[in-house]
Amino acid sequence: MTPDERIQQLRREINYHLYRYHVLDSPVISDAEYDALYRALAALEAEHPELVTPESPTQRAGAAAADIFAKVRHPAPILSLMNAFNADDLRAWRARIGRLLPADTHLEYVVEPKLDGLTVVLHYRDGRFAQGATRGDGEVGEDVTANLRTLHGVPKRIPVDPRQSLRPPDYLVVRGEVFLPLDKFEALNAERLAAGEPLYMNPRNTAAGSLRQLDPAKTAERPLRLYCYDIVAIEGGELPRRQWDRLAYLRDLGFPVSPDNTYCRSLDEVVAAYEQWIERRDHINYEVDGAVVKVDDRLLAEELGYAGKDPRGALAMKFPAREKTTRLLALQVNVGRTGVLAPNAVLEPVEIGGTTVRAATLHNFDEIARKDIRIGDRVLVKRAGDVIPYVVGPIVDARDGREQPIAPPETCPACGQPVVQLPDEIAFYCENAACPAQLIRRVEYFVSRGAMDIDGFGTQTSALLFERGLIHDVADIYTLRREDLLELEGFGDKKADRLLAGIEASKERPVDRLLTALGIRFVGGVVAEILVKNLGSLDALAAAGAATLEEIAGVGPRTAASVAAWFTNAGNRELIAKLRAAGLRIAAEREATPQASESLAGKVFVITGTLPGLTRDEATALIEAHGGKVTGSVSKKTNYVVAGEAAGSKLDRARELGVPVLDAAGLRAMVGE
Repeated sequence: MTPDERIQQLRREINYHLYRYHVLDSPVISDAEYDALYRALAALEAEHPELVTPESPTQRAGAAAADIFAKVRHPAPILSLMNAFNADDLRAWRARIGRLLPADTHLEYVVEPKLDGLTVVLHYRDGRFAQGATRGDGEVGEDVTANLRTLHGVPKRIPVDPRQSLRPPDYLVVRGEVFLPLDKFEALNAERLAAGEPLYMNPRNTAAGSLRQLDPAKTAERPLRLYCYDIVAIEGGELPRRQWDRLAYLRDLGFPVSPDNTYCRSLDEVVAAYEQWIERRDHINYEVDGAVVKVDDRLLAEELGYAGKDPRGALAMKFPAREKTTRLLALQVNVGRTGVLAPNAVLEPVEIGGTTVRAATLHNFDEIARKDIRIGDRVLVKRAGDVIPYVVGPIVDARDGREQPIAPPETCPACGQPVVQLPDEIAFYCENAACPAQLIRRVEYFVSRGAMDIDGFGTQTSALLFERGLIHDVADIYTLRREDLLELEGFGDKKADRLLAGIEASKERPVDRLLTALGIRFVGGVVAEILVKNLGSLDALAAAGAATLEEIAGVGPRTAASVAAWFTNAGNRELIAKLRAAGLRIAAEREATPQASESLAGKVFVITGTLPGLTRDEATALIEAHGGKVTGSVSKKTNYVVAGEAAGSKLDRARELGVPVLDAAGLRAMVGE
């Protein structure tokens, strides 16, 4: 392929993706993949400048405005920026512009978040909002004035604060970005999930689609935000020379400006600010895909001119890629320690943020169905920090008809037994207690740090012991012998002794740690502590039914049912017997608590709301010291409800059942205080 043919091919691809991104709000590739295409075209054009044409994507910004909106010509080009991807690129940019400046020129900079939203251009005449448009192709945008008027962040008159002595310019054009905060995006998707509607793929597309509605009322329903960061044109007013002052001027007029802008006195400070952004990008409430670096002296920046369509006085420093598209090749189903079947995507390998990703979670089969993810789909994959990569959704427009729908398996992939879906639950389960995949993972969990914390007992050791038939359940850990371990590959005297010492030490763990380690569904460390505190032993827990357990504060109906069901299983009761025989603690060591009186003996209390002068724990201790019992839910068995400020549904339930209600003073009076 000749350079000219390759350039034409790249231009066609880039123009197509620009159209999908800016006009249809439905991209089929990730930003990183688009950047790669753009860099390839720019490099070829740099090698063959004779082939550069005004129509090239490198010579303009965005894409043509859609026909459904009236067109608006911008008073000045709304340009995009050249990209950089690391500190070396930043310093190369500084060296390039340095050649156009006097040798001793000192530059200072402003670093702004590169918001991942929809660029808008706001026009004001005599201080009144007159027109608003999208960027479009950088020269002509779409008139979305009516929709922008519905945004609370768009000032309808400037200055917003009537106490400001600022006189508004006769004519002012401001550039900003409309975006959807992440918490609002998640809430919006939660509503759609509850309504059985398809989920939105990402905040950027949702914001863009919301702003480009034909009915402004639909835009008004969305919690869109706006940050402004530049002045495009001004008449009848004084334009501050420095970017930092322009941001302050915009803020004074009443425009929302990002609080995360940074003033940098040197290039090293810019590098530090960029690295800080990489660290904090996951801790702010809006999407950013980079940081924008601007020469603070805007007059000097404008004198630097342009390189193609890109102003030389600013640079977009993109973050390492975390989203890419790739092909979903197959489905792999893993079985967890509680029997949950977890679907995972086997992917065509793709590099995301410096890591080659070959697999990603699909969360659950309900989400697969809602998003209509299929084998063979081109999918968008996201990787954020140390979080396991996940499939965001399919690129539906990239389908060719050969994709295969995904259905939940009817049998367990590990043991072949039938799979069930419990009522009111999304997950599918393998209920075979002898399922080998579950056994290995149960041991891994049992010995983990948050459970029995057995030193020297890792994942490989678990699998090896199962493979050799030395353990068949977690209790068999306590029957391991030194001679058995020394026969295993990789085990010498020191490693065997360390493991046996760790096993012996675990026998002294408190009973709530053992209860946690058993891996009962919905019982983690906190719930285990609550159960042991209230019942004292695994024997008492086994004897309690679901109704009794549900009365304990902090134990809900699902947890109570799960615990009761676990202890009614004969195999599980046998497991407890083996652990008892091995010398583990089955009951809590209780300190003798002095009993103040028996005045509340046989009485059941529920505490709700904030009690004046008493914490919840103090009120519980007071009741128990006088022989009473505190539970978590109101029933016909409840004798009294102790209610404080902000009492909720428990108080309503008490009134409904006719249960007597006490305040803190009434409780104290009952015990003679």
